[in-house]
Amino acid sequence: MKEPSFWYSKRGIRATCLAPLGWVYAKLTAARLSRSTPHHLEIPVVCVGNINAGGTGKTPTVIALAQRLRDLGHVPHVVSRGHGGNLAGPVNVDPAKHRADQVGDEPLLISAFCEVWVSKDRATGGQAAQEGGATIILLDDGFQNPSLHQDLKLVVVDAARGFGNGYCIPAGPLREPVGAGLARADVLITIGDTDAQDSFSAPTPAKPHRFSAALVPLQTGMDWTTGTYIAFAGIGQPDKFFDTLKDLGATLIRTEALADHEPLSAAFMSRLERDALAQGAQVVTTEKDAARLPRHWRGKVLSLPVRLEFQDEDALRVLLKRFPAP
Repeated sequence: MKEPSFWYSKRGIRATCLAPLGWVYAKLTAARLSRSTPHHLEIPVVCVGNINAGGTGKTPTVIALAQRLRDLGHVPHVVSRGHGGNLAGPVNVDPAKHRADQVGDEPLLISAFCEVWVSKDRATGGQAAQEGGATIILLDDGFQNPSLHQDLKLVVVDAARGFGNGYCIPAGPLREPVGAGLARADVLITIGDTDAQDSFSAPTPAKPHRFSAALVPLQTGMDWTTGTYIAFAGIGQPDKFFDTLKDLGATLIRTEALADHEPLSAAFMSRLERDALAQGAQVVTTEKDAARLPRHWRGKVLSLPVRLEFQDEDALRVLLKRFPAP
């Protein structure tokens, strides 16, 4: 489902009318969190979550942290609920065997960097990861899920869009009020360019330690200035992907913005292939969307990989070293 545009605009009549439902949503979230008895593991659990619904950059954050934890001597495993997948788990994701409709596109993407467990029950998934040899767990999108004890809570937000109109679902993009969420968080990671970082603001006094980061295209030797492209993206903010391609010099003759995690039908892909052949263009998409492609399409579609770079790598290393590798 695509998010309503009024979530990230000034509060209007639609948001105001839906505000009472947002209040109820917030109260239900708070009640669920307060009644929880989290399961404690023998290894640390680092939660990477958000307060906003939709894409904020959690997946590249999880990948970046997994790489840095591995550099520190850890064996990180990721635990995910596998949004878009139909397996209840716990299941150890195998990209050679599993499909996106089974385990979700994000777990498939992350599995190229470390072990991933999909489990609708996060506590059971965490236990499976611990027994599977993990020395530390990255809990993907579990900030509002109280079933597993979290030793470090990281909240990720898009610096340019911030927390939208400040209302909870369905009146706005928030899963819980910003003040309540940030009061529970240990770290706030804001993702965006310099202008977005400078304009970002969060409510006081609930201000956890902040890290600034930016998504940067991975240098693969690809010359995007040659040829023409048809681009599609089913992520939280498809336009950001299209803008990145343009910044690299790509000529886009058409763009297709899909809903986040939207299935890629055979009819849709065949139409793109037919149009690309007719216009001498190449089809290109995101890494996450590429994970949802049927296998016979993967050699026909280019993907643009991006990686998260932190402004203060030394401070991030200090933060992660609070959990010494065994």
